[in-house]
This record gives sequence, C-alpha cells and structure tokens, in this order.
Amino acid sequence: MRVAPAAVAVVLLLPVAACAGEPEAAAPAPQTATHEQHSAVAAPPLRPGERFADLTVAQPYTPVPPNGGTDEYRCMVLDPQVAHRTYLTGSQFEPQNVAIAHHALVFSVPPAGAAAARARDAADPGEGYTCFGDAGLDDTTWVDTWTPNVAETLLDGDLGYVLDPGSLLILQVHYNLLTAGAGGPPADRSNLRLRLTDGTPRTVALATTPLMAPIELPCGTGETGALCDRATAVADVEKRFGDAGEASALLQRCSGGAAKPGTTQRCDHPIPGPMTVYAARGHMHMLGRAISIELNPGTPAARTLLDVPAFDFDNQALRVLPEPVTLKAGDTVRVTCTHDASLRRQIPQLRKLPPRYVVWGEGTSDEMCLGLLTTSSA
Repeated sequence: MRVAPAAVAVVLLLPVAACAGEPEAAAPAPQTATHEQHSAVAAPPLRPGERFADLTVAQPYTPVPPNGGTDEYRCMVLDPQVAHRTYLTGSQFEPQNVAIAHHALVFSVPPAGAAAARARDAADPGEGYTCFGDAGLDDTTWVDTWTPNVAETLLDGDLGYVLDPGSLLILQVHYNLLTAGAGGPPADRSNLRLRLTDGTPRTVALATTPLMAPIELPCGTGETGALCDRATAVADVEKRFGDAGEASALLQRCSGGAAKPGTTQRCDHPIPGPMTVYAARGHMHMLGRAISIELNPGTPAARTLLDVPAFDFDNQALRVLPEPVTLKAGDTVRVTCTHDASLRRQIPQLRKLPPRYVVWGEGTSDEMCLGLLTTSSA
C-alpha cells in the first residue's frame, strides 16, 4: 500500500519527516494469532437523505500473483453513474471469496482522470489491472479501507467524499494466496455497497490522510536463513512489487537512509496547513502488536488520536474521535508501530515461510505501519 497521488482540492498529503527506531520492548499479547476469521457484517440503517447503490465487479477474476509471490493487488474500475454532485458517506466491501481477501481500498477518480483509468484497465487482460502500491493513477482520492470483519463506520454530521458526474471508483483488492488451499485460488467477483447523499450547500468534503513509518524488524531469536539479511530481504520485496517497495524510500524520507533495526519504529509528520480530524485507523499486517497516532508528542499540547495497544489484524475498524480535533500548520503527528517476529511461528499462514528481515512491503508476509486519518481542510 503506497500513498496515492492527491486530488489537490480535496486531499492534503503530509510530508514525511523524522523517523526513528526504538529499542526492543515487551508488547501485550495479540488478541488473536490465527487471522482466519471472516464474517459478514450487517449494514447500519440508512439515515435521512441517504441511499444505497451496489456496484459489482463486471467479471469474476482469478488472482495470478506475479514474480513468484503469493499476493496480488487488483484494481477494478467501477462506475457509480452519478448525475450530479454526490457525496459518499459510507461504503462496505463485500468479498465473494473471503478466504483470499486480505484487505481492500476504495479510491475515487475525478472526471478528468476517468479516461486514464479506463485505459489502464483496457491495457491489462482480465478484469481490472494489477496495481501494487496505490491505484496507479495520477489523480485519485483515497476514500475507504476494508479489512476482515470490519463493519461500515459512519461519521456524524454533514460530511462526505465528493463524487462529481463522470467520476469513477477504483476498488483495489489485495488477494492473499497463502490461504487459497490445495485447489489453487478461486475466482472472485466482489461487490461494493455505497452509501450516497446529495449533500447540502454546507457539506464538508472529506479526505483520507495517510501517515507512514518504516519497518525494520530483524529475524527473531533462533531464526536463520538467507532472507534474514536485510539487503537480501529488501531485494526480494522489490522483485515482487517493483517500485511499490517503500523500504528504502521511507528510510530516506524518515532517517536520512539509516536503518535502525528494532521492534518499534515511529515517524513524525509535520502538518502543512489547517485541517480537522474526525476519525483514525491503524493498519499493519500479521506481525503487528501495537499502533498509535499522537498529536504534538512530548509537548503540553500532546493528545492521543489513536491507541491500539493490542493490535488484531481481524479488527482494524475506523475509530471515530469523541469530537473532531483541529490541527494547524506547525503541529506534528507521530505514528508508532510495534511488530513481533515471534508471531511468525504462531500464525498458520506464516508458519511454513522462511524467516526474513521484515521491511515495508505489499505482501501478507511483509509488514506495514500505516496510520489513516479521516480529515477535511479547515
């Protein structure tokens, strides 16, 4: 997962600043070590002025991970067919084959970018196109994230993501074939249920602001193998995912290129301009232990926006703040993640894989440290 190019009028992307490794520290036990439970989640009822719209992928798709990997990110182009300015107030990804659905993202494409999206789709055989990192387009807005067992989370107030006539949606599905079974990967034809409203003259346009930090997790005690060498592990990630491998770029942006191995990493993000935060979410993979997002840490104005001390891959719900928080230029937001290599021996999907030095990567056996804020420009 990579930070998507921004729609300037809507999304404020934060420049990444100082990141630092921290010494290895004890972490609470995870809530689950199986990461195999998936369940259907009922939709909250419609609120006044809202309507549902169901978009189904046109044709079934059978994942084909490239470069010897076990993961494919596939971008499906969907047309919401809005006739006038509309606001997306909620969405729910509904996978047909939950066993291979690792996570899914939804991006909006403005009318000016629709032709490029359709051309990218047409150039790749089969339904959709392979898209490690982000949607692979120059002008998109990140509007939602789905992980297993997560319900649609609604915000209170006159808020929504903008969809103008001619806009498209990109549904990016991360297929994880470590769970495909002996018969190989099944075909998938998933559905995206939208919650739409016409809005009012006062509707606030939402954005998703990503906050990334590196992962520099060495092999655990007693683990050995070629991939325990950092350079070998980074080369393996780049082979599987090309320029979506963020390990080296994150170090350059965060610590001048110096890797500081350790279970806990953090990254400080300066705020470029005023914005309001309504909700927060943390995303890691299966070695994640804890994630937090702090505003102005170490100062009298310090405030916690997200604190997940016992991370559970199967429970990565969006967490609505008790009240919106206003940020100003000069503020700092820090994302901190703790990972644990010993979980590799406990999780069925990872148990048979060779040990590795874990860095940021798109695969299920790789890791991420990603904070997500639901925001608007002030």
